Amino acid sequence: MLPPSAPPPLTDRKALALHRARAVARGADLFLHEDAADEIQQRLSEVNRTFTAPAIVTGFPEFWRDVLPGARVVPDDDRLDLVDGAHDLVIHAMCLHWANDPVGQIVQCRRALAPDGLFLGVLFGGQTLAELRSAMAEAEVALTGGLSPRVLPMGEIRDLGGLLQRAGLALPVADAAVKTVHYRDLAHLIRDLRGMGETNALAARRPGPLPRPVLVRAAEVYAQSFPAPDGRIRASFETIFLTGWAPHEGQQKPLRPGSATHRLADALRIPGEGSD
Repeated sequence: MLPPSAPPPLTDRKALALHRARAVARGADLFLHEDAADEIQQRLSEVNRTFTAPAIVTGFPEFWRDVLPGARVVPDDDRLDLVDGAHDLVIHAMCLHWANDPVGQIVQCRRALAPDGLFLGVLFGGQTLAELRSAMAEAEVALTGGLSPRVLPMGEIRDLGGLLQRAGLALPVADAAVKTVHYRDLAHLIRDLRGMGETNALAARRPGPLPRPVLVRAAEVYAQSFPAPDGRIRASFETIFLTGWAPHEGQQKPLRPGSATHRLADALRIPGEGSD
């Protein structure tokens, strides 16, 4: 009997790297990375711990290197350049949503943690660009009678929280925040996505640019269906934060898989906020 074949990759890694390089060359617009970095720094400031050997996994090393000076910055790839047990903190920064194997990514981060080391992951979640996904689908079906992959499918918070325990992390927590951004029109939204390196890098995407009639129709659908109060259009960006600790003998026993229900204060061990 032949062994089961591996699932096809979600992401074209070469295309993703090209999109990121172009974004950096044109002056990357990483305002959502800035929000994520501010939140991570806030969370770290509340942890009753000094981290001396941090690592950051990212597709934008120039930005994240300044977020945590002295951290080892590791390129975002299917196989992470991390050493087992070498770090007391690993941050997976705004790239896990592009992973071909999200569980494998978190497992690699867990293995890189020393006992009682902290994993922090931040990524885009399932509500991100819901409006764009809907407008593109409606326009393409209306004009071509079919549908092609245009917007990256992103995980839901409960599913992503379950990945933490599957990867062997203790005290798992998943929480999210949704940011709504207003744009003049669809073209300006797409320009921002290019500036973030977040345009279509799906392995199953159709070659060539989006047909102009589909783009025009999508812009019309978007403006009609998702107007903002100021006469612009709105776009949603859901940021999900994943927190877990490398196991050690002094920790609570893990919950059953998929039940990431610990309070964030308990997981981060905020003084005065945990249970008695």
